[in-house]
Amino acid sequence: MIFPTTLEGVALITPPRFGDHRGFFSESWNKKRLADAGLDLPEFVQDNHSLSREVGTVRGLHFQSPPHAQGKLVRCGRGRIFDVAVDIREGSETYGQWVGEELSFENGKQLWIPAGFLHGFMTLEPDSEIIYKCTDYYAPECDGAVKWDTCGIDWPLDGITPVISEKDEKAQTFAAFETPFTKEFA
Repeated sequence: MIFPTTLEGVALITPPRFGDHRGFFSESWNKKRLADAGLDLPEFVQDNHSLSREVGTVRGLHFQSPPHAQGKLVRCGRGRIFDVAVDIREGSETYGQWVGEELSFENGKQLWIPAGFLHGFMTLEPDSEIIYKCTDYYAPECDGAVKWDTCGIDWPLDGITPVISEKDEKAQTFAAFETPFTKEFA
């Protein structure tokens, strides 16, 4: 099932699971089935897998600028995360707005985040694994970040102290950010 979000282009995807007493089976990625359902995604060229040990680990908000801009299809292989996309397409009606979804092993949901959006997440359970497909290869010269707490995101911080890398803590603020994306890019 595919559900649009309040940000044009960002979609929540819930692949069906078929289960019995042994567990379940699910096709986590099927390009043809998604296209038949109206979501035609670009080619993926790289898969990433990360583990965050502590509850409250925040990674992001990251982007990769043109010519190596990345779209990402994100899912949680173990644990539970709050996954976020922020529109950074200059000229977009939703520029600077964000959407957040809880992704977990249990719910099987995935978030499609096209190029032209910041991406980040916060872990809600220990030892959470995040698995995501990317539409372009990692290019360090195009790597960028915006400070996680400068976009007005309502992070689920109730009783949680964020765990943040030095790189992410020193990222530029959203107010100082100059986007390399336009609405036409998407």
